[in-house]
Amino acid sequence: IARKLITHFGDISAVMSAPPDELMKFDNITQRVVYEFLTIQAAALRLGQSKILKGDLLASWDDLVIYCRTKMAENKVEEFHVLFLDKQNRVIADEVMGRGTVDHTPVYSREVLKRALALNATALIIAHNHPSGDPSPSKADIEMTYKLRDLAKSFNIALHDHLIIARGEVLSFKSQGLL
Repeated sequence: IARKLITHFGDISAVMSAPPDELMKFDNITQRVVYEFLTIQAAALRLGQSKILKGDLLASWDDLVIYCRTKMAENKVEEFHVLFLDKQNRVIADEVMGRGTVDHTPVYSREVLKRALALNATALIIAHNHPSGDPSPSKADIEMTYKLRDLAKSFNIALHDHLIIARGEVLSFKSQGLL
């Protein structure tokens, strides 16, 4: 059954995050098996979250990438997340600030900054997924990032990076020289 699932969905990550109704179409996949998959997925997310909440986020970049991939890589629609950081780059909050369609999610810089100020955040890392599997930033992604960076800067809030999460890849604006 494992071979059939991986062949159908593409890889183990896609199997583990497949919609329950899709899994139930396979012989020998019961409601109990689906609950076990959901439990494993939730446990993986919590493990990743506990690692990034412990200390300096910029010092544990691999953990951040794993966390974001676990949380977003297999989503069927775009989600825009903001990690709000304190002065020591510890995560104050990780919040979904937008949900959209398969190729777009609305982002309101004003709302992001309003929340950052309410949390007394001194830095941000933003991340969103590309359900298409291609992590290349669109023109709109780049423009939104620069707009948010400039607005945040006026409040002495740093934008450390913008990650685009695709199924197999992660693109960092900072690593690409875009920030």
